[in-house]
Amino acid sequence: MTSRPLDGLTVVDLTTALAGPYATLLLAGLGARVIKVENPATGGDSARNNSPYLGQDGLHVQRTSEDDMSISILSRARNKESLTLDLKDPRGRQVLLDLAATADILVENYSGGVTARLGISYADLKDVNPRLIYTSISGFGADQTGGTGKAMDTIIQALSGVMMTAGEPGGSPVRFGLPVGDLVAPLFAVIGTLGAVVQRRETGRGQHVDVSMLGSLTSLLAAEPFDAFEILGLPTRTGEHVPRLAPFGTFAADDGWFALCAPTDKFAHGVLEAIGRPELVGDERFARRDGRVRHANELHGMIADWAEALPVTEAIARLEARGVPAAEVRHPLDAVRDPRVLDRGEVVPLAHPGGPTGGVELFGPGLPFVMSDADTSLARPAPRLGQHNDEVLAGVLGYPAEHIDELKRASVV
Repeated sequence: MTSRPLDGLTVVDLTTALAGPYATLLLAGLGARVIKVENPATGGDSARNNSPYLGQDGLHVQRTSEDDMSISILSRARNKESLTLDLKDPRGRQVLLDLAATADILVENYSGGVTARLGISYADLKDVNPRLIYTSISGFGADQTGGTGKAMDTIIQALSGVMMTAGEPGGSPVRFGLPVGDLVAPLFAVIGTLGAVVQRRETGRGQHVDVSMLGSLTSLLAAEPFDAFEILGLPTRTGEHVPRLAPFGTFAADDGWFALCAPTDKFAHGVLEAIGRPELVGDERFARRDGRVRHANELHGMIADWAEALPVTEAIARLEARGVPAAEVRHPLDAVRDPRVLDRGEVVPLAHPGGPTGGVELFGPGLPFVMSDADTSLARPAPRLGQHNDEVLAGVLGYPAEHIDELKRASVV
């Protein structure tokens, strides 16, 4: 397969850190040409300075040579081109305007008010290119320019309410280890952007796609009726088990943890048989779901007592033999090496632009779907800072060599 869904589309990438770069990574995987604009004065995308680093002599917590590149940038900048550009310089702004005039999509995740101050907001660029789709990813929405604070992932998790859906009842809030605020918003940004691409085919016009991290994560929270649970006095924070779906949750075995999900009568009866209590299948406390919910603590206690002396593999084998959905709770190191996700390209090996890295093999996200008639691979390594300056300035914008040299001498690029 050689065709890619977004072949022929050009994306100007004004993003940094995670939320924005993940959105443009997905667009790059779909085949768009992504030109990543980075500030030369600050060393480019802030993710370039995220520990740990990978180089030809292996993996390090601190950068040990110019060859070392952050794992974050090696993952998030694949299939992209790097153009350094000082947007505070009027000449740099003009380069961006010229680039926007040729582009199909622009994605930015600046703090509120920054694009207006730089003169590169949607209002500034829509006249330059009426077909431009301008996608903004911000903490609270592009119209929220003051009084909202910085939109870091943990702040978004706190405000969205998700911290109070995990952990033990009455316990401290639980910050998700995965930066869900930074990862959910770019998914909606890509959905909105692709919707705008489709609409542009009919209208001929671009538009502003405005994505809020807080709104994105809170909308997912609202997909489950946690507010109704709270009003009714049902637990929203249930720790290792979920009483309203009993038996359901994670359990400690002798050498690790496993999860089981048995909310239906058939699955629940399989659990009772697996733990050696088949006589309870007809017991009114456990025969039907309402009874199991009422006696959830007792039921989960029996499962915990049964599991604690068994190896994880044995506990899972006994549950699966009765048709119960169960799985080992794995560490990330093992999870990203699962052949089921590697074979489908949902997780892929990371490559360093300089070649082999001392035998270290690390993995990053692929596009987590398979298309029957399209290539969605992310095989091109992340670029070094400014690697494509000449290619973009001369090849895309058609600048003469004298003008490019002038921009370089002035440190605009």
